[in-house]
Amino acid sequence: MANMSPEKNEVRCQEPSERIKNFDEVAYGYDVETAVSEAERCLNCKNKPCVDGCPVNIDIPAFIGKIKQREFVAAYKIIRESSSLPAVCGRVCPQEKQCEERCVRGKKGEPVGIGRLERFADTFYSSRPESFKTPELPESNGHKAAVIGSGPAGLSCAGELIRMGYSVTVFEALHVAGGVLVYGIPEFRLPKTIVQREIYRLMNLGVTIETNTVIGKTFSIGDLFENGFKAVFIGSGAGLPNFMGIKGENLNGVYSANEFLTRINLMKAQQEDSDTPIMPVKNIAVVGGGNVAMDAARCAKRLGAENVYIIYRRSENEMPARKEEVLHAKEEGIIFKFLTNPAEITDGGDFSVNGVKCVEMELGEPDESGRRSPVPIEGSEFILEADSVIIAVGTSPNPLIRDTTEGIKTNGRGCFITDENCRTSIEGIYAGGDAVTGAATVILAMGEGKKAAKAMDEYIRGNITI
Repeated sequence: MANMSPEKNEVRCQEPSERIKNFDEVAYGYDVETAVSEAERCLNCKNKPCVDGCPVNIDIPAFIGKIKQREFVAAYKIIRESSSLPAVCGRVCPQEKQCEERCVRGKKGEPVGIGRLERFADTFYSSRPESFKTPELPESNGHKAAVIGSGPAGLSCAGELIRMGYSVTVFEALHVAGGVLVYGIPEFRLPKTIVQREIYRLMNLGVTIETNTVIGKTFSIGDLFENGFKAVFIGSGAGLPNFMGIKGENLNGVYSANEFLTRINLMKAQQEDSDTPIMPVKNIAVVGGGNVAMDAARCAKRLGAENVYIIYRRSENEMPARKEEVLHAKEEGIIFKFLTNPAEITDGGDFSVNGVKCVEMELGEPDESGRRSPVPIEGSEFILEADSVIIAVGTSPNPLIRDTTEGIKTNGRGCFITDENCRTSIEGIYAGGDAVTGAATVILAMGEGKKAAKAMDEYIRGNITI
């Protein structure tokens, strides 16, 4: 019988007082009965609006229907037909702005918990013996394709290409594969064992991953073509942090969010024996309003900071972070300073941070993005006490590939310019994900990787006899 409850089934989470003491995953996910109950809320709409909202076009009603019927492995396999990273997407995708935003149930209540059900299907399948079996490898077509970057765009592209019969090599600059999934998203939101499991599944299909390989240094893109690769996908992300250009950003105790999160997620700064520890502080201010700012603030709390502030120049309604992440941050005691803008990071006299000079703001007319522009309130300056500051105001692509690939076009932000099929200005070179869009979401990057793989296949088949 259909479950007509207007509200989603809740997910059990660690209590805030406990989770701020550890980096374990906050949400536990659905159990079997809760997942079936939530699946029964789906109306199985004929026109499938939720699918249109999914960047990788998962057949959402079909996999939810299998969960209703308690055919959980079948549900997972439907998801896997369209997505290379279901365990990841079920945890970190902004479903509320994508598939769930289109859900008809959301018109008179809450939408179906699509992301929670995706996570459940993957968790159930991963506990089964068959998940450890080496899958049947696709028949090789005898040609090689290269993927630069092992983040969501690169992994998605590689997964599609290997299934088409290509020999695929992924080149990763860091010593661990996963890109932003391993260096940018904290363990309490996305356990690294989950990411590695997804990567191993691709490797079992035959994908080769070369770590510690910096394209533009170790090899150029030209070298890849000379070594027999017929097409190249650039999915190198946007790992270059942006700063605000205000006085004091070069003081000791100021971090980019990228550095701060990489030290924790990849270098284990929270461990006592870490080679790259983070200076313990009492008061820390995080500038920004996106998911990265939430991640940095919640990590700072877990490292022992007494007061963690989020400084955001607009109101809560304009904040781009996921509502769930904002809620979790509030539960954990993060202090939000809305309609506040940093004007200067102040020096305590020893070239170290001792505060942030802030200005109160009010919302004026909408800017080019459609959001109301913040306007300073005259005479509203105040000092927020802080021992450290994290800048989380966005990132840009690293210029290395651009600077070492003659003729490849980029825009004013350093992002690669592509057409609707992810083709760059150079034949045989494709790009997608944050390297094209600037910092965006995991699922959008995956969608671009998937689209690029199709275009690369059409290019190679049209130019080379297969």
